[in-house]
Amino acid sequence: MAMSGSYWESVHATGLAVPSDRPLDDLTAELTRMLGDPDPEIREAIAVPTLVAWIERGVYDDLLAGLGDGMATGLGVGLSGRNSAKRRAGGGPGDGPGDGPGDGPGDGPGGDTGDDTVFRRTSSAVVLTACIERDNERPLVPGGKVLEWGDRLATWLLREHDLRGFVPGRGSARTIARGADALAVLAASPHVSRPELTVVLDVVADRVLAPSAVAFGLDEPDRLAAATLAVLRRNALPLGVLEPWVERIAAAASAPDRRSDDGDDAAAVTTASNAQSFLRSLHLRLALGRRQPEVRADLLLVVIDALQRTNPDLSA
Repeated sequence: MAMSGSYWESVHATGLAVPSDRPLDDLTAELTRMLGDPDPEIREAIAVPTLVAWIERGVYDDLLAGLGDGMATGLGVGLSGRNSAKRRAGGGPGDGPGDGPGDGPGDGPGGDTGDDTVFRRTSSAVVLTACIERDNERPLVPGGKVLEWGDRLATWLLREHDLRGFVPGRGSARTIARGADALAVLAASPHVSRPELTVVLDVVADRVLAPSAVAFGLDEPDRLAAATLAVLRRNALPLGVLEPWVERIAAAASAPDRRSDDGDDAAAVTTASNAQSFLRSLHLRLALGRRQPEVRADLLLVVIDALQRTNPDLSA
């Protein structure tokens, strides 16, 4: 039986204390259903903050694997087909499209723009990110489970076609920002080592370079740059891996800025804009951010060179 809005308002009035008049399983099932509610007062003001708070307080410590699996399932609600962000052994940043996440027959983006199912997917990503962050603080689930969650997050982020930010009357969807935040937390996991970190970087690049009719908005390039810095702070990837990764993005950022009604040309312009925005955000974080990686000085020069080459007017 669904709890009323007034019931959850009373829960919030008590500082999100876990109610004692309902089984936790029932409360969790109800909150999970609410993650897909198009009403932001239900989804954003009740369901997401309640689940995240209970995760942070350890309410789900003994149940974290099951909760995370439920959120991973939510990432696929409304998406068609299947694919995976896993890469072959030995792959790394800068690999070509044939090595990319989800390559295979029938793979492709999913999620209809304008469909309310996007809210279930992005809200599930927020809660799953909280599950991974809780495990980062104390080991609660097997490493293989965290890697499985990471693969599900990466697959969703690359397949998602609904890239709306704030939706009037519906609240936040914010696929790119929430996906980037998830990658940043995943990169900090002790279960993630050099091979997985290269995959995280490739997922960032693939998302930046994905054909899209929508240019990055709000703080999306900065959130992706923050995810990149989370990878770099692990100090596991040498410049020899990072330089071709930057070059791959720079190659798209230098695409001709030609305006046309042709769909392919329009997509190329948007991709160039997204790549350029990302490189500028990455430069800003490397130049001014705190907690810099060991490779910072050399990588900053690589990024500056990429920006100079893709913005020839700067040296005119």
